[in-house]
Amino acid sequence: MFKRIKATETPRVSFSFEGQPIEASTGDTVASALMFSGQTHFRNTPISQSERGPFCMMGVCFECLVEIDGIPNRQACMIPVREGMVVRRQKGAIGVKTE
Repeated sequence: MFKRIKATETPRVSFSFEGQPIEASTGDTVASALMFSGQTHFRNTPISQSERGPFCMMGVCFECLVEIDGIPNRQACMIPVREGMVVRRQKGAIGVKTE
């Protein structure tokens, strides 16, 4: 489980992941908020459906792709959380042909 290095008093926001409510600190990215809540499986690969999660946390690897508010292929490590956002796992490569 991921933990904060130092506890801070920041405003909290709520969003959902796969229909479950998640609470995060203002300023957290979607990826960090999900990892703080114990989530490590963000997407499935297009061919083998292997479970994938964040790796680099700086927008280089694209392992943390999720669907946010109905928009696929969003990098969870680059998007700050906001109140009420709806986040879902990405299944395969949405909008990309695999043949």
